[in-house]
Amino acid sequence: MTGVIEISREKFEQLVAEALDTIPPELTKVMDNVVLVVVDDPPEPDLLGLYTGIPLTERGEWYAGVLPDRIEIYRNPICSICETEDQVVEEVQITVVHEIAHHFGIDDDRLHELGW
Repeated sequence: MTGVIEISREKFEQLVAEALDTIPPELTKVMDNVVLVVVDDPPEPDLLGLYTGIPLTERGEWYAGVLPDRIEIYRNPICSICETEDQVVEEVQITVVHEIAHHFGIDDDRLHELGW
């Protein structure tokens, strides 16, 4: 790699919002009790994003009064693996889709089978 791209937090948050806007409305309208946030650094190395919560497929009648699921998108690791803003846009899109898929109960193995 020739260098790491620097993108401001504000611009990165805009890229995450734009990636979220590409998710089909029929999916976003059934997303439930989930918040998506940008965080500069992950809790452990090599993470680009993290979903924490109870996937929709595991929720039952008992599911009420719980804190929202949380999707974190990590700015610094994504920027560190990219050389251009276009690469950041693509990596943000992939990461947002990947973490939202976890909210829908799709695990990493299935995501890899689907090409994500």
